[in-house]
Amino acid sequence: MTQTARDTGFPSAKGIASVTELPDTELAQVWDSIFVEPAIKDQLLAQAALNFTLRPKVSRTVVPLHGVIMLVGPPGTGKTSLARGLAARVAESFRPTPFRLVEVDPHALTSAALGKTQRAVTDLFAGTIVEYAHGTPTVVLLDEVETLAADRVKLSLEANPIDVHRATDAVLTQLDALASAHKNILFLATSNFPQAIDRAFRSRCDYVVEIPLPNRDACRKILQDCLAGLAQVYAELGSLASRRDFSTVVEASVGLDGRILRKCVVNALALEKDTVRDPGRLTIAALLAAVRAAKASQERKSP
Repeated sequence: MTQTARDTGFPSAKGIASVTELPDTELAQVWDSIFVEPAIKDQLLAQAALNFTLRPKVSRTVVPLHGVIMLVGPPGTGKTSLARGLAARVAESFRPTPFRLVEVDPHALTSAALGKTQRAVTDLFAGTIVEYAHGTPTVVLLDEVETLAADRVKLSLEANPIDVHRATDAVLTQLDALASAHKNILFLATSNFPQAIDRAFRSRCDYVVEIPLPNRDACRKILQDCLAGLAQVYAELGSLASRRDFSTVVEASVGLDGRILRKCVVNALALEKDTVRDPGRLTIAALLAAVRAAKASQERKSP
């Protein structure tokens, strides 16, 4: 169950978006709803499990693990959902040991006041996260990590306050400290802009994986999953994905991200008054039109 810091008995803390006690059935279902190559999921789960089996037993002089996995890729490819689902799945693999997922809101830590961002980062990592992880294996989700670990080489001291540089320094310092003292913590970082992340942060990542745009097979599965979910309410949609001309929609979908693809189904329902009144009357033609419109919009936005 997802809770606030106050709900869990911990004091509210700046920068904490939510806390979830694991395992969690809903988050495990989120893992299943993200369609990527099975090898990517297998490797992610293996890397996450190693954090809690290998790190506590082997010296960092042998394997310099920091307990950080980073997922990068275009927006809408399911990185955040995959990270949340990964936390749930790794917790399941260690039953009956309870785990905890702590989600960080990086934007809540930034401040225009000199020194405040650095202090907020230090307080979060050295205080709040350690408190949550006391006696409990903990996964910490750092979404949009470039907000906290911006590339200092690319930042201009004239255009960017020195506090931005100090915030990155604080993140790196705290990751080093936690890697040595708290081996029951795993950080899952996500980024749409890996080129904006400081190289020193990347070097501390034990594993970096790119989550690509869905391929043809993934597009088919995403559309099928969306229609199957709708079919639980509108049974007529259950057979739509089995039609021969459904493949034309799949082919046209390649190049769209998963989030947009699911929204295309909703957009298709809005094309005609008949399907607004009765979504069960959705047609392949409407689906194809919605997908093509999304592709055209995407192409217009491309430089």
